[in-house]
Amino acid sequence: MAQALARTAAPPPARPSHPRTTRRLLGLGVAVGVLLAAVVLSVAVGSAMLPLDVVWQALTAPDGSASHATVSGARVDRTLLGVLVGVSLGVAGALIQALTRNPLADPGILGVNAGAGFAVTLGVAVFGVTRIEQYLPFAFAGAIAGSAVVYLAASGGRGGPTPLRLTLVGIAFTAVLSGISQTLALIDTETFDRMRFWGAGTVTDRPGGTAAAVAPFVLAGLVAAACCARPLNAIALGDDAARAVGLRVGATRTGVVIAVTLLCGAATAAAGPLVFVGLMVPHAVRWVTGPDWRWILVYSAVLAPVIVLVADVLGRLIVLPSELPVGVVMPLIGVPVLIVLVRGSRVRAL
Repeated sequence: MAQALARTAAPPPARPSHPRTTRRLLGLGVAVGVLLAAVVLSVAVGSAMLPLDVVWQALTAPDGSASHATVSGARVDRTLLGVLVGVSLGVAGALIQALTRNPLADPGILGVNAGAGFAVTLGVAVFGVTRIEQYLPFAFAGAIAGSAVVYLAASGGRGGPTPLRLTLVGIAFTAVLSGISQTLALIDTETFDRMRFWGAGTVTDRPGGTAAAVAPFVLAGLVAAACCARPLNAIALGDDAARAVGLRVGATRTGVVIAVTLLCGAATAAAGPLVFVGLMVPHAVRWVTGPDWRWILVYSAVLAPVIVLVADVLGRLIVLPSELPVGVVMPLIGVPVLIVLVRGSRVRAL
């Protein structure tokens, strides 16, 4: 009797983990290692070539010298900002692709970044804003307005806002706002000088405290994205299927819009309108994650900063001793990767 009770009380044997879950966890560990390597590379490499021992001393025992200030100040700040911007754009791109069920969706293509960028340009040209805390309200308002205009314009006619309509309207909307922004900057030379590097997309020469100013908004956006992660798998099957399992589709869409607005508004205010990150990274991570949006969001948050940091490092080295903004280098990386992804039969099948 006692033996029977003991067998009954004994816990069931642990079931072996699913092979795909194991592969995802191993891949995530590798991705985190790659991100750490990119962070080290961003801090150690620059247009001013410094020995590694000097870099280490600047991080552990800074003495106030010019070389130490370059590392502990400029490089560390732009690395932190690059991580925040990469996380924001990678997660925002994955959210938009999941919500619209459109593999071509991207904050830059669907007008979110263009709206935020145009609002910031308007704030500088009309209201004379100069500090990052002044950029943020304009960026958030522009991100909301841009996404709303694109969605409403694509909703007209039969069929509603199909993925193709959203993409086409977003591209047209982005082109219009970009043209107006460039016109405003060229009319006012002072505005042009202030907006030139920001408009190209950059994580360097940002005002002091930029990373600290946008970090709370990025964190809030990531929390909202985490709350929407599980329902996105149901939405991927279609609105009717999502409602059949009891999902509130409207609430999930609202949460995704809030998350995308916070993430894109903060990233655009800090670094200007960057493209390709939100489009390229969610595509690439599907090779490991499959169609599960929970894993896609996690992988995008880890690997998108790698792309931003590597592009920034390349920008420091290509035209030594000068530097190229990360927004100029990003298409050089993004276009070849997207061509490979589009031609991959496995990705087309996901």
